[in-house]
Amino acid sequence: MLIGVAAAVLACIGYGAASVLQAYGARSSAAAASGDRKGAPVTATGGPTLHSTIRAALTPAFVGGMVLDVVGFVGSVVSARLIPLFLSQTIISANLVVTAVLGVAVLGVRLRTRDWLAIVTVVVSLLVLGVTAGDRGEGTSDPAVHWGVLVASVLILVCGVGLIRLLGARAAVAAGLIAGVLFGAMAVAVRVLNGVAPLRPGVLLADPAFWTILIAGLGGFYLFTVALQVGSVNGAAAALVVGETVVPGITGVVLLGDTAGRGLGWLVAVAFVTAVGGAVAVAIVGAADHARAAEPSTSD
Repeated sequence: MLIGVAAAVLACIGYGAASVLQAYGARSSAAAASGDRKGAPVTATGGPTLHSTIRAALTPAFVGGMVLDVVGFVGSVVSARLIPLFLSQTIISANLVVTAVLGVAVLGVRLRTRDWLAIVTVVVSLLVLGVTAGDRGEGTSDPAVHWGVLVASVLILVCGVGLIRLLGARAAVAAGLIAGVLFGAMAVAVRVLNGVAPLRPGVLLADPAFWTILIAGLGGFYLFTVALQVGSVNGAAAALVVGETVVPGITGVVLLGDTAGRGLGWLVAVAFVTAVGGAVAVAIVGAADHARAAEPSTSD
């Protein structure tokens, strides 16, 4: 249990710091692109083009963020295999706090009292979850689950790409949320993946869950990059938290047998809801503040 919790905390710090570095890289890339007359950095709806997203991903700050993402991914994999998903993913979702605090220093983000109240709510809820979590379920080898998570990930990714093309500059929260759902699907795939212990490469590659990890991971990374390009880092990160926490948390309980401590199921449910609710509050406020800050430049 302790190793799994420590791994989740490592993932939390890695992902939180990565979000800030990636947002910094995305902003610097957008500033450079605004003076580049070789091609428009946005689509007709105001969303970023694929070229601008790739350009943002190649900035030094963004590359540094990707390195930290790898650290976070390793921690998330270890925690998903050792502790209940509702616990591991909710601890990881505390990267919202890391992102918010570092955002003040690196990006000049201003946090108001309501933002801090929402963040404190998330932290307290995580502490409650840590105390009340029970045993990790034994998982499932049912092929339907392995194929189901793969098919769902592909469909969600396709819908997500279509949605950001439709919403354009207003796609930040939606892109962050869908990216979170994909990362949540990836966590479920990691949990049920066959051929890991002991390592059997043939079994590993033949498991649909393995391909889910690749598709959901890369798709979620792309959509989150888009969210950072068009919206506030806190809003995008908070929306991400909702998707990557709710999906695996519920799946872990319903399908994989994760449990709470004896007689503490109600407290786990309350803590889970308040943690997600705090993240939603930060997402809504962050998106609104970013939209207001952008109004003067769009009206010139």
